[in-house]
Amino acid sequence: MSADNNPLLAHWSAPFGAPPFAEIRTEHYRPAFDAALAANQTEIAAIADSVEEPTFDNTLGAFERSGQALDQVASVFFNLAGSDTNEEIQAIERDMAPILSRHHTAIYLNDRLFRRIDAVHARRDSLSLSAEQLRVLERYHMAFRRAGAGRPEGVKHRLADISERLASLGTQFGQNVLNDEKSWVMKLDGEADLAGLPDFLVAASAGAAADRGEGGHIVTLSRSLIEPFLQFSARRDLRETAFKAWLARGEGGGATDNRAIIAEVVALRAERAKLLGYETFAHYRLDDSMARTPEAAMALLRSVWKPARKQALIEREGLQKLAAEQGDNIEVSAWDWRYYAEKKRKEQYDLDEAELKPYLQLDKIIEAAFDTASRLFGITFTERKDVPVYHPDVRAFEVTDGAGRSIGLFYGDYFARSSKRSGAWMSAFRSQKKLDGEVKPIIVNVMNFARGAAGEPTLLSFEDARTLFHELGHGLHGLLSNVTYPLLSGTSVVRDFVEFPSQLYEHWLEQPQVLERYAVHYKTGEPMPKALLDRLLASRTFNQGFATVEYVSSALVDLEMHLLENTEGFDAGAFETKVLKEIDMPRAMVMRHRPPHFQHVFSGEGYSSAYYSYLWSEVLDADGFDAFVEAGDIFDARTAARLKEFVYSAGNKQDAAKAYRDFRGHDPRPEALLRKRGLAA
Repeated sequence: MSADNNPLLAHWSAPFGAPPFAEIRTEHYRPAFDAALAANQTEIAAIADSVEEPTFDNTLGAFERSGQALDQVASVFFNLAGSDTNEEIQAIERDMAPILSRHHTAIYLNDRLFRRIDAVHARRDSLSLSAEQLRVLERYHMAFRRAGAGRPEGVKHRLADISERLASLGTQFGQNVLNDEKSWVMKLDGEADLAGLPDFLVAASAGAAADRGEGGHIVTLSRSLIEPFLQFSARRDLRETAFKAWLARGEGGGATDNRAIIAEVVALRAERAKLLGYETFAHYRLDDSMARTPEAAMALLRSVWKPARKQALIEREGLQKLAAEQGDNIEVSAWDWRYYAEKKRKEQYDLDEAELKPYLQLDKIIEAAFDTASRLFGITFTERKDVPVYHPDVRAFEVTDGAGRSIGLFYGDYFARSSKRSGAWMSAFRSQKKLDGEVKPIIVNVMNFARGAAGEPTLLSFEDARTLFHELGHGLHGLLSNVTYPLLSGTSVVRDFVEFPSQLYEHWLEQPQVLERYAVHYKTGEPMPKALLDRLLASRTFNQGFATVEYVSSALVDLEMHLLENTEGFDAGAFETKVLKEIDMPRAMVMRHRPPHFQHVFSGEGYSSAYYSYLWSEVLDADGFDAFVEAGDIFDARTAARLKEFVYSAGNKQDAAKAYRDFRGHDPRPEALLRKRGLAA
């Protein structure tokens, strides 16, 4: 197939330059990748082999301009591989993972290219570079060093082999989890199996069955379905079955078992770190982070673990007492926690999810998230029906600034389906840059909400609504980006800062000004009664011992396994058990993400040894929102302007700690985190 008739390689003429999804077929991907890779190799050779004296523009600028065709192909392919995949796409993904790794590794281990970058770096003080150019130079110089540039040939060859193998293993890991999630279904036969389920969940379980071409009701391993099932089902036997299936993803034996993959990944990461001169992979990984060292990250986790565990034990005691009062002669187990916690919340706050959900319509929460962005940053989201989308569920919105100028395109993909991996995330089909003229971003938020019954609106839990705000926070980080160089665009910041804009944005969901306007009953249109709103806000720290222990235990296991110097004979299950015993994990609690399905850590390297980042960023978001509280207005214009300038639009133009100080006026105060979670002494 020639490049001339491959839509992935063409100039896209749809509104906003959106990908022509309807024209793209599976057979287009591999030829497009091959052509784009060849083009990029030619571009890199031209830079590396140039006989001109190295300058910022002919080396770093040229490098930033290279690879545009490859970026275009890869952005479409990998977005769809996560959100609307099939067996053919998965096969291409497995084939391309080592090829792309080998390509990128070859670039960063190209000594001729690095010598040119190093020469510019050595003369940087005499080149009159702008602050952004200097940042690009520093980041690339460090990236090449961290990849192994300039090291002996034998070391570079081994680093390349390790990177290629890790890419293949990460792809297989994620596909295994997705296949386990797709293949498991629990049928609910008759009224007895539906006992305790509120109407919205009965409808969602019927919708899940209909999506699979079946009648009746089912439970799947989609988080938006299984978590409320564990919360409401009166059938303890079914809760146990569902929970154990959820827990066992990636370790069921056979082709989708991830335990051997984990062992190999941990060993390869440790080997790579040592080849690069680091004590462990965690030391390597965190060297380029706000934390800087594993010790700093560990100190934060352990400082939170003690009060969280104490609170979780108090919570468990209350659940056990409640079970006894209801005549349930059981010891509360992991599959019981959400069930009795929901009853406890009802008892303590006269509040339950079934009462809240009618006021949390998906469409109204989307409106609330958009309106919050408008009031903070002066932007507007307008739905566009003339923009290509990759699935009928997807909605497209033009984003304009206060003067009506278009600043980007936003896709919202909200519903769970078997072709989509679980979880929620933000990604980009195109990132913002101004290197050769204004290039506007195309950003996507992907979620997995359980669809409402036919003809009925989709109703969210409060956690679902929080997730939507969280992901739009990431989306705004991409949409509001205002940088020249693509390296620094949007969310291209250090891992323990990237969650700050998204977690900060969650705070606005909890504000009465927002809920009073958008939390309206889906049948009557009446706003949430003040008494219910007050009870909801009063319950914000309910069950936070559980939530914090569930998260921090996952982060500790991640960090501990990447602090290993000797990985011989590593067994993920035994290691998990060992660490949880050492920290004295409370009974009836499990990690939020057990290693065999811990996609943050093993489906690529995004959060490897860095799952702590959510907590690190939460210190920032808790202290950061206090800036608005102190201003006396949650939409204070001056505070919002600083937030936009130094965080949402700044990309990676400066060190993250300095960016935070420029916004806040001081370093973050950790006590705000414990106060937010209700764990302060």
